[in-house]
Amino acid sequence: MKTLFILSLLTVQAANLAVAQSNKTTTAPQAKTANGIVEGVNEPSGIRAFKGIPFGQPPVGELRWKEPQPVKNWEGVRKTEKFGPRAMQRPIFGDMGFRSDGMSEDCLYLNVWTPAKSANEKLPVLVYFYGGGFVAGDGSEGRYDGESMARKGIVALTVNYRLGVFGFFAHPELTKESSHHSSGNYAYFDQVAALRWVQQNIAAFGGDPKRVTIAGESAGSIAVSALMVSPLSKGLIAGAIGESGSLLGGLPPAPLAKGEEAGSKFATGAGANSLTELRAMSAEQLLEAASKPGVPWFTATIDGYFFPKTPMEIFAAGEQAHVPLLVGWNSEEMNSRAVLGKETPTPENYTSAVKKLYNDRADEVLKLYPGSTEEEVLQSATALASDRFLAYSTWKWADMQSKTGGKPVYRYYYSRPRPGMTPEMGNATPGLAGGVVKSTDATAVKVAPATGAVHSAEIEYAMGNLATNKTYAWTPDDYKVSEVMQNYFANFIKTANPNGPGLPKWPAANAGSSVQFMQIDVNTHLETEKNRGRYLFLDPFYTKQ
Repeated sequence: MKTLFILSLLTVQAANLAVAQSNKTTTAPQAKTANGIVEGVNEPSGIRAFKGIPFGQPPVGELRWKEPQPVKNWEGVRKTEKFGPRAMQRPIFGDMGFRSDGMSEDCLYLNVWTPAKSANEKLPVLVYFYGGGFVAGDGSEGRYDGESMARKGIVALTVNYRLGVFGFFAHPELTKESSHHSSGNYAYFDQVAALRWVQQNIAAFGGDPKRVTIAGESAGSIAVSALMVSPLSKGLIAGAIGESGSLLGGLPPAPLAKGEEAGSKFATGAGANSLTELRAMSAEQLLEAASKPGVPWFTATIDGYFFPKTPMEIFAAGEQAHVPLLVGWNSEEMNSRAVLGKETPTPENYTSAVKKLYNDRADEVLKLYPGSTEEEVLQSATALASDRFLAYSTWKWADMQSKTGGKPVYRYYYSRPRPGMTPEMGNATPGLAGGVVKSTDATAVKVAPATGAVHSAEIEYAMGNLATNKTYAWTPDDYKVSEVMQNYFANFIKTANPNGPGLPKWPAANAGSSVQFMQIDVNTHLETEKNRGRYLFLDPFYTKQ
């Protein structure tokens, strides 16, 4: 009897061990990509996450300043359990919280969050591009995390791309060696390569390659507008979301000759007499040389390849991607200090500041942005600063797509101010353009507390990631706003229309005689455009480019 009991116990233990081993080998999710099998992790929510999947060979050595090359196949199973390295960059913005595996020129990695349990589900796909002025940012930032969107039934991705001198350096030698006679748009080439990877591989993660929506904020939003106009990418997307910015006025591409001239000047200043010498420099040396005072930010170029002509010409001719667009901006994209400087907000100081900016057209500005009291000055200076920064370019994008895009355009205006910071943040204060200035950032520009929604404030709300940001003391109202905004975004990604049960009705901006937009706040509601005159006034200052 005792022997029988021991045998039974051993049998049970062996069975348990077999089950445990079986679970151990099958629990971690796997997906078969074109280059090999990847293995991710199961999040507690049940979402499957794959982090640090390569979509291009490391752009180092001879591949520096070239289009991303196809990934080489691998044998066996590649672990994709942690984020890849972030692109080379300086710590410029205080609100960026990286989870990346360090920083490296070898940065072409993407991340996938999927609710799909098999490769047969054909779920809608979101590809999100981070902001940071094309000089900073990373797909590992918690505010862009795709798990919350995946819980809404969407396969969500974040994508890394090269920044600064690595992403936008143009030079005559680079143009000469390129089979397309192009140089200066490597960051955009990275994004195109990621979208091509999605077309080839997303079905393995349960996604539908025919239902890919691209989205981004700030520089990421500008990138979305760029991908809409480029012949290299416009066939790879089914919808677009832009949050605060477009290249129709925001960081537009320069003529190739101008980019080459700036690149040659930079090379000379860096002590390099040839492209070979530039490629021999370490990534750290290049980053240091590009970060010296007086070195301008590197910009995209009208290279005849990614950009066949100016984006404005492409939109005017209706040659951009004809896809639905959801687009908008925030109520305080830039602080009033950008107009007033250090002066107090009196009507006299405001008038003087406007005259310095617009000379003989100052009276027109003062009618559009009036300032007869200190309160009105603060409101108008903030509005003017915001319009000049990125609001105008976002408006122009929506306006042009409405006229020539042939698809619905849904416009929003986001006005929910962030709550106060948590006690754990200590002496931290707000910074320009939505950043955070910590007590150790002695040289950073501090600003007065915001009265509206600052630049980048909407990201965590739209992506459903308030809880991941420990900087702010979120309230029930904040979670209410997030639920509404994320559902609008999720519905748009799924159906190309933001409307759905329990949400205020949102008509397309180009659906009737008057332009309507959704004002997103605690009491989200529909508004009719009243400030078109502002943007029409600003229009010639940007369309003359």
